[in-house]
Amino acid sequence: MLDYRKMYFQLAAKVADAMDILLKALQEGEADFMDAEPFPGFKVVAIKDEDLDSE
Repeated sequence: MLDYRKMYFQLAAKVADAMDILLKALQEGEADFMDAEPFPGFKVVAIKDEDLDSE
């Protein structure tokens, strides 16, 4: 008979490992972005939310 409890905990451990890898990649990407030179011609554009105007 299969040991579903063991399989579940193995899966949970692998999912936790994957989440750690993704979080580390995200943090490194954010750090690289913040350390980079400002993008020439970068422009902030405000977007009007039409749903808020109807309330």
